[in-house]
Amino acid sequence: MTLDTKDLLNSIMDSFDRIGYIRSEDIPNIDLYMDQVTTFMDNKLKNTTRDPEHDKILTKTMINNYAKNNLLPPPVKKKYSKEHVLLLIFIYYYKNILSITDIQTLLQPITQTYFGKGDRGESGLDLEAIYDEVFSLQEEQVENLKKDVYRRYKQAEASFSKAPEGQQDFLHKFAFICYLSFDVYVKKLLIEKVIDSIREEEEDKRVKAEKRKKDNGKEG
Repeated sequence: MTLDTKDLLNSIMDSFDRIGYIRSEDIPNIDLYMDQVTTFMDNKLKNTTRDPEHDKILTKTMINNYAKNNLLPPPVKKKYSKEHVLLLIFIYYYKNILSITDIQTLLQPITQTYFGKGDRGESGLDLEAIYDEVFSLQEEQVENLKKDVYRRYKQAEASFSKAPEGQQDFLHKFAFICYLSFDVYVKKLLIEKVIDSIREEEEDKRVKAEKRKKDNGKEG
């Protein structure tokens, strides 16, 4: 492998340490106007984009579309709460790998149960607590990913040993991308399968609720 490719690996490893993460305590506890929300998200997550100078994390059009597609509850007097921002962060991570329908399936049970409800009694669960629980695993996950990416890189480095020397650098990178892409492909299939099971469970709950309502109406 050339020095350039080895530098690429070092750059990839370093990029893991720059992965954006917004802690719930960093989100303002006051309601924000749309411009303030987009500015906050851009400031916190711009380093996660491919081109931080030009790529936008969130725009007004995106927020309006999320609300239109029932991914985000409407603002109150044109202001967005901390819970709105938490949902927007989830949407930001999901939107690159999931369809709008899948994101709806995943977030609607959370929104219906916890959005605007505050503390949930003995469980102590609210939307912020759920966010904190999920993202508390990030540091361990990043370390595991770094090890996995390094392992796949070394596998790619050992591939195409009989290829002409002038072609090996590209073929090593190509193999590396293929290893990572297959991993993403398989995990996406698994995610979609789990989401499908959630959708079926929610539909079953809806049908049973309607049946109970209908039966109660007959009794009355």
